[in-house]
Amino acid sequence: MKPLSIEIIGSGVAGLCCALLFAQRGCTVTVHSASQGFDQSCCSWWAGGMLAPWCEMATTGAIIGKLGHDGIKFWAQHHAGTVAKGSLVIASQRDLPDLHQFAARTEHFERCNASDIEQLEPDLAGRFTNGLFFPEERHVDPRAALGETVALLRTLPNVHLRFESALSLEQLTTPTTEDWRIDCRGLSARDQLPTLRGVRGEMLVLQTRDITLHRPVRLLHPRYPLYIVPRHDHQFMVGATMIESDYRGKPTVQSVMELLSAAYSLHPAFAEAQIVEMGADVRPAFPNNYPKIVQNGRTLFVNGLFRHGFLCGPALAQRAVDFVLDGHIDTEIWNEYTA
Repeated sequence: MKPLSIEIIGSGVAGLCCALLFAQRGCTVTVHSASQGFDQSCCSWWAGGMLAPWCEMATTGAIIGKLGHDGIKFWAQHHAGTVAKGSLVIASQRDLPDLHQFAARTEHFERCNASDIEQLEPDLAGRFTNGLFFPEERHVDPRAALGETVALLRTLPNVHLRFESALSLEQLTTPTTEDWRIDCRGLSARDQLPTLRGVRGEMLVLQTRDITLHRPVRLLHPRYPLYIVPRHDHQFMVGATMIESDYRGKPTVQSVMELLSAAYSLHPAFAEAQIVEMGADVRPAFPNNYPKIVQNGRTLFVNGLFRHGFLCGPALAQRAVDFVLDGHIDTEIWNEYTA
């Protein structure tokens, strides 16, 4: 039987995961993207890269834990740079009630005292006395992970990358000539998914040799919760705000001050760090903040990943493949198109 032809729109984490998984099942895949590939115009460029389904369950629902567990398995298989050192959640003494509430809403963690925290993160010794360690969680550098994915796709003879080839609205609303179209445009798909909204996220990249962290650390803070993710060359990704806004401009002074203040609360050494990069983008979300696959004829919209792109994107891509090739539907995330 002739392999199915799949047209994918978008080169962020959802689009590239779909491209890889369809190609691995023998489909002929064509990726169309308005960008030069995975670059600064993609929301995924500004992601934290935390694969933390159980941490996320504390503020979302069980479906994120389920999808995220699949996401961890995907990156462990497809990205050699996946770091398997868990994640740590801590709070100051005054914020311990928040830590207890966090623990009550999640699972797969170990409670930590001051000695445990010192063993996990020696540079935080004496600063925090209570925490939660999630040993099964992981993290990736998003730019390295998707850069590696693009490089792999370029080697596959059944994959055609059409970067800087945006389709017009007329083309997007005309039935595809391929067997299936997978629309992964994020917030740009609001022209066909009107319930999508934008959630602005801002982030910093700091560099300092004065502190070492081995895993993502979340600080529960009453005004501006913080996560810090270690990256290469003594750099740290610091994020992130969640602002109901479609504005894609530069980070605001208020947000930068809040992120820096929270980083200083974690460790004063961050006061001497260099600011390597500041960035912002708008993440696509549906009203309930859960991702969806929406079917409209032979088009599937894979969207609404909110702040869970790297965590849940691979799982949604796999479910799109399972439907197109095997007829399987995951009813928890499946929706029929309504204008």
